[in-house]
Amino acid sequence: MWFNERLGLDSIREFAAHKKVPIHSSTMWYYFGGITLFLFGIQVATGILLLLYYRPTPTEAYESVQFIMTQVQFGWLIRSVHSWAANLMILAAFIHMFSVAMLHAYRRPRELTWLSGIALLGLALAFGFSGYLLPWNTISYFATKVGTDLAASVPLIGPALARFLRGGEDIGGGTLTRFFGFHVAVLPGVTTLLLLIHLVLVQKFGISSPPAIEKQCKESGRAIPQMPFFPNFALRELMAWYAALGLLGVLAAIFPWELGEKADPFAAAPAGIRPEWYFLAPFYTLKIIPSHIWFLEGEMVGFVGFGLLAAWWALLPFWATDRAGQVRSRLVTGAGVAMIAYLSTFSVLGYLK
Repeated sequence: MWFNERLGLDSIREFAAHKKVPIHSSTMWYYFGGITLFLFGIQVATGILLLLYYRPTPTEAYESVQFIMTQVQFGWLIRSVHSWAANLMILAAFIHMFSVAMLHAYRRPRELTWLSGIALLGLALAFGFSGYLLPWNTISYFATKVGTDLAASVPLIGPALARFLRGGEDIGGGTLTRFFGFHVAVLPGVTTLLLLIHLVLVQKFGISSPPAIEKQCKESGRAIPQMPFFPNFALRELMAWYAALGLLGVLAAIFPWELGEKADPFAAAPAGIRPEWYFLAPFYTLKIIPSHIWFLEGEMVGFVGFGLLAAWWALLPFWATDRAGQVRSRLVTGAGVAMIAYLSTFSVLGYLK
């Protein structure tokens, strides 16, 4: 066929025919990587539609979003889908990360797959932070002010980092334009490149089986049960996407994303202002840290601690195995449970207080 000669479709068919996915009691966790990818695609599609009407200036941003929600046919639904998809994408990414850790799928030779996935999670959080300001409403304005004030407390580079994010000393038109550029150009470009690298690594090294399953099969002298990726796993993944789409549609239709009031830089900050849920745990942690610990500033200690914790977790593949290559299962599981407990507990406390 004409397309086959030019695109090499036979090689793609051969790859799909030979690719297998392990079958065990934890196979369901494999679907969250694909769900995250699907929700990212929803973000791109709805974001392009919103771009047709959005204007990134302090005098027009709020009004353009208001126009989308009230005058554009199904505009309110598109914006609501975009906002809910962002939150669900970050949630799915966190679930995917912890499932990879608990199933020990970071083991050699998949260290780079893990590191690229951690970087993608960081980019997803950057998407959430940069997109939050774009409606230019009261909550997003002051939440961004709180976030950039915290960035100013980062040791050594804090003031320069805050000026870089704000585009000046204070939040204004430069901040909005800068965040818009990050959100629609810089972050999508970097994410697309890194996502391709991540997918290539996943295809190259395949899907890992938990060490306990591998050990059981080895002791019994049988191979690990597997299913063909296409059509068996692909159809199951498609059903997972369909379920995610159904949940997204229900949330967007029943709980439409509110616009609120237009930001007024000269007004007082609303009581109880807080960031989005995925930043609540570190926000609340910094809130309860004393202003000074010995001779050090409390916020500086907190940021150093967060940096060390993030680096320690990102380097999981390198400390989770011993010199013989054996996985320290109890250590990793305990660390994962502790991380989940910390993030969930402090997020709830940050929301309530």
